[in-house]
Amino acid sequence: MAEQLRLMAVHAHPDDESSKGAATMAKYVAEGVDVLVVTCTGGEAGSVLNPKLDRPEVWADIANIRRAEMDAARAILGVEQAWLGFVDSGLPEGDPLPPLPEGCFALQELDAAAGPLVRLMREFRPHVVTTYDEQGGYPHPDHIMCHQVSVAAFEAAGDPQRYPELGEPWQPLKLYYDVGFSRAKIKALHEWTLAAGLVSPYEGWMDRWQHREDRGSQITTRVHCAEYFPVRDDALRAHATQIDPDGFWFQVPMEIQQNAWPTEDFQLARTHIDAPLPESDLFAGIRGTDHAR
Repeated sequence: MAEQLRLMAVHAHPDDESSKGAATMAKYVAEGVDVLVVTCTGGEAGSVLNPKLDRPEVWADIANIRRAEMDAARAILGVEQAWLGFVDSGLPEGDPLPPLPEGCFALQELDAAAGPLVRLMREFRPHVVTTYDEQGGYPHPDHIMCHQVSVAAFEAAGDPQRYPELGEPWQPLKLYYDVGFSRAKIKALHEWTLAAGLVSPYEGWMDRWQHREDRGSQITTRVHCAEYFPVRDDALRAHATQIDPDGFWFQVPMEIQQNAWPTEDFQLARTHIDAPLPESDLFAGIRGTDHAR
């Protein structure tokens, strides 16, 4: 049977897929890999972060608008996309923090919440799954729940005793956590920008990094995908309510980004494949073997 590699990327909200690992997905799509983005919630509780769209009629229809934005980003990346159908928990603010809304994603019972993702894993049959680390990349309750659901589904999908009603078992072979930023990446982008005689948007980040965990030492896999950074940015701009096209994320010129840090980085969290680390391919140890079917 001909090799057909499949990648599943599990994200909390629409727009997360375009800011975390999007260039990697676009690269694999161009290589003929089947890529499925799974979006856990509809982003209904999100804010309008683009000041140009901060209008009452946008807020009133945010759920439908974010679905349309997701469809546009999906088309740009060339991926398939599926909704798990859970309700956005929102990002609680205040001291003390208010309770999460009843029925939201973060309050779901884990076994029940993992079921829809198990079904998708058994239908799509991914070789590789990507998601967030234990802190969710940042401590949004939906991101943390996305991590928990992804790990639970990864571990259950291949077990015929678990969720027997949800299809024929399929065991994904590798689970990765996205590592969006590390101290070394911030330092490289900052220094390259200054060397070009430009103002760096990362001024001050290194000081703040002293007070947060640096996940750079946990990186196992660096996927070279700089030529797809423009695709990533186009997909991100498609989420027009969530990103200011004149804002922070687009201040470093593309050429500097591509030269200063030409990879997207991941941490291998679970594996059923014996392959040496570090890697430059999420499918290392799978590509060209009997597993790639």
